[in-house]
Amino acid sequence: MNAGKWRLAELLHGFCVHQRSPQIVESRANFAPKFMAGGTAVRLLTAEIMPSHARNKLSDRRVQSEKKPGLYGDGGGLYLRIRPSGRSWIFIGTLKPKGEFRIKKTGPGKRIEMGLGSALDVPLAKARQRAAEIREVLLEGIDPRVERLKSKEEAKPADDKPVVTFGAFAMELLDSIEDGFRNPKHRAQWRSTLKTHAEKLLEVPIADVSTEQIVAVLEPIWLSKRETASRLRGRIERVLDAARVKGLREGENPARGRGHLELLLPKSTKTVRHHPALPFKQVAEFITGLRQRSGMAARALEFTILTAARSGETRGMTWAEVNLEERLWTVPASRMKAGATHEVPLSDRAMAILNDLKNDKVQPHHFVFPAQRSGSLSDMTLSAVIKRMQQTGITVHGFRSTFRDWAGEETSFEREVIEMALAHTVASSVERAYRRGRALEKRRDLMTEWAKYCFQEKDTEKG
Repeated sequence: MNAGKWRLAELLHGFCVHQRSPQIVESRANFAPKFMAGGTAVRLLTAEIMPSHARNKLSDRRVQSEKKPGLYGDGGGLYLRIRPSGRSWIFIGTLKPKGEFRIKKTGPGKRIEMGLGSALDVPLAKARQRAAEIREVLLEGIDPRVERLKSKEEAKPADDKPVVTFGAFAMELLDSIEDGFRNPKHRAQWRSTLKTHAEKLLEVPIADVSTEQIVAVLEPIWLSKRETASRLRGRIERVLDAARVKGLREGENPARGRGHLELLLPKSTKTVRHHPALPFKQVAEFITGLRQRSGMAARALEFTILTAARSGETRGMTWAEVNLEERLWTVPASRMKAGATHEVPLSDRAMAILNDLKNDKVQPHHFVFPAQRSGSLSDMTLSAVIKRMQQTGITVHGFRSTFRDWAGEETSFEREVIEMALAHTVASSVERAYRRGRALEKRRDLMTEWAKYCFQEKDTEKG
């Protein structure tokens, strides 16, 4: 009897069961265990259709020859699935906390079902190997589907990863550094020069930008627009330097000028272009006509000429920068081209202009020369005054050259004092000594003489 029971168990071992499918595929056709009495057969059948720990139940021959649709278990969670459309390998198991892995869902836990490939491409031995790897992962309490996704992502070639282009990185860099620009115009110029003249680089992966590509961008404007080309080269160099720091590039910067691009780009005779300036002998006549004009722009232009300042320094001037008692205008480093604080002694006429504008309503943060609709005056506002005076061929900035020519030819002031009055950087050791001392009183005398020259007719206005 015992031998008979074991024989029945052996026969029933050939059944294949999918837990969620009522279909039972019988390995021996028309087999029916009717010869056993009582509940023995039922108990044995129940025991055998539960998930078995037996392994390697399938053979290569059966995998190829089986035709009937269904699930055929090999053991250890590996199944051959046969459908009308084809046959494939799947793994079915349960994800439990570490150390509690079970084949198929027989209790609490998360059911796992994974495809292991077509049986046409994956032989039985390979399918068993993959099933074994999945069982090892499940024993660690890890979802093998998540691990598979991670492996695929890590195995992706570099070409499949997001490519950072020169244009995208340049705009991102500009967004992060533009708050440090003193002049809002520089922000716009950065974007416009890159988009206009470096358009060929915008879609190039930043890791691949080469010397040849940069030369192709610069060469068309290198001689005709030398200043623009020079600035463009510097901006490209800065973008590529930042990319290297962030690990997006390796090696030397192909936009480097000295010892690199300068050897590849055409040389030109360097000419210094000065802003068109009014001859200093005509400045008194110009000032006379200017004083006859009313309006904030006319006063701002006059103040700019008297202080030899840059247009932007005057237009951005606030009352917090002015010390009327000490007759001194202190321009903060953040608004200076050289990035250093600049002190401007104020002559009698410059003080008179400020006193006329000062009233009880002004606050330290208010502009000294406000625009009609609040805010500061625009650059074109001062230029428009010159145009309305029928003056052609001169610019606001050119009056700094007028001052420099007058001081150099008509006065005996030292060159260092004159350069410091213009807020030019002094380079020699002697000039640096003057910088430390600021030579403020000497510059005050210089600006007083300049105001007298501009008003050669006696001016009775006093500050």
